[in-house]
Amino acid sequence: MTDSTHQPLPQRHLTRLRGPQGLSQLPSAAADLILLGDLTGRYATGSYSRLGSDRRSVVLRADRQGAAEHGHRITAAIACHVARAGGTVDQLTQLLLHPDHEGGRHTRHIAVRSGQARALDYIRRVWSSASKTISTTIALSSRHDVYEVLAALRDRIETTPWRGERGRTALRVLRAHLNFAEIAGGPLHHASERQTAEEAGISRTTLRAVYETVLKPGGWLRRLRVGHGQEGSTWYLGDGSIPGHGGTALLSRFRSTQFPPDPALEEWTTPETATTADIDSTVLGQLMGHDAFAHHALGSAALMIISALHQHPHQSVSDLVGTSSVSRATTYRTLRRLADHGLVQHTGETWTLTPRALEGFGIRLPDAGNGHTPARGWDKVAEQHGTWGVAARRKALHTAERAAYQEALDRLAEHRGRAVVLVHDGRQVLVPAPRPDEVPATWHTPDGLVLDPLTGRPAADWRVATDGRLILITPSDQRSYDELAAAHAEALSEWESVA
Repeated sequence: MTDSTHQPLPQRHLTRLRGPQGLSQLPSAAADLILLGDLTGRYATGSYSRLGSDRRSVVLRADRQGAAEHGHRITAAIACHVARAGGTVDQLTQLLLHPDHEGGRHTRHIAVRSGQARALDYIRRVWSSASKTISTTIALSSRHDVYEVLAALRDRIETTPWRGERGRTALRVLRAHLNFAEIAGGPLHHASERQTAEEAGISRTTLRAVYETVLKPGGWLRRLRVGHGQEGSTWYLGDGSIPGHGGTALLSRFRSTQFPPDPALEEWTTPETATTADIDSTVLGQLMGHDAFAHHALGSAALMIISALHQHPHQSVSDLVGTSSVSRATTYRTLRRLADHGLVQHTGETWTLTPRALEGFGIRLPDAGNGHTPARGWDKVAEQHGTWGVAARRKALHTAERAAYQEALDRLAEHRGRAVVLVHDGRQVLVPAPRPDEVPATWHTPDGLVLDPLTGRPAADWRVATDGRLILITPSDQRSYDELAAAHAEALSEWESVA
């Protein structure tokens, strides 16, 4: 990177960059963000506030912290715009370091405060993150685009063969995330592990296994941010396009002889199944949370066969092996089990669902009558297999875990740091940890005077700063507040190291 990279661009830079330099797709919103900054406050949300120590209320951040967070979000947004328009890191550097561009104020502030090299390194990190994000996401400019993306993703999920028990479980988890994405209005959505496990009708242990072995490596799901407190994790739905890790590669955990395929989970390759499937994932998404489809009941194979028969009635066993991606032996076994419960019927060599098999879940078959069969049929199936109440018990367990986790967060928020005792003029003075919420109101007066814990009278040489820290001021102190705060922190560190 030469020095010419950092020369300021003229005001007509946007017109010039849209031509030979390859930024022809730079939208007007990006130009306004670069030239004028965040006038609407779109990128300020959450920058100047955070959850308080009680994990319920919102408190303000320090102005410097909020401004830095806000500036970083603007910089990241500009980098994404430039990357999506086919730009380069050199062009991004030009845009951010131009003195007349309000959108680059944060980067120029880093250059002034920490030097040009630090600013260039910051730009390279932001560019690397933006390039990675752009390469794995799709630009959605309207609600219609969202519908098209989610519909295409649903079609891809329904036509991908999910072989073996692990693959079918992964499909249930992926369908749960698709439900969340449809509610959120895009591939970007929020969901906790407990919420997803309840939606998919599986345990959290199984959920984590398919996350790590199937969905994440296959490019179907990407966790952008781990949830904390009452906020779920932030997820982004992919299309499973990572080579060698899609739904057709559900073999051993890491493709190593140390983790061979498990025949009990049907993870051996099954040449009899086709390379594409054809199921109705909407049916699967509505049925998978019911106790009748728990692991020790009908299971995921029954879900696949029911979804395939709902998509195309009157299929033979050979047809079902291809459309449901279930092996021939498992298909025969599952069909007999479903027939015993009166859910499927066969005429000659073809199988179909009984007329009112799914009406209890609001899915009416084309040839169904006007009658209504409630969901108690599924409940009876669950009772016969001993799985009735599994979902309710799982939900109760998750509720108890959430309450225990919140209680732990509350205890952590109320935790007070180890007190430090300083001896000053022959007296022991209790100094709390240097946090804004650590100085109790009973220790100081409204005007900032510190009360002596021994006598209850104001101490002349102690003050409470605006951020709540106790500062010891001696006659020899002629320093600024920042210098005093740094000296105070150093003194506490030395005291703790000695102790």
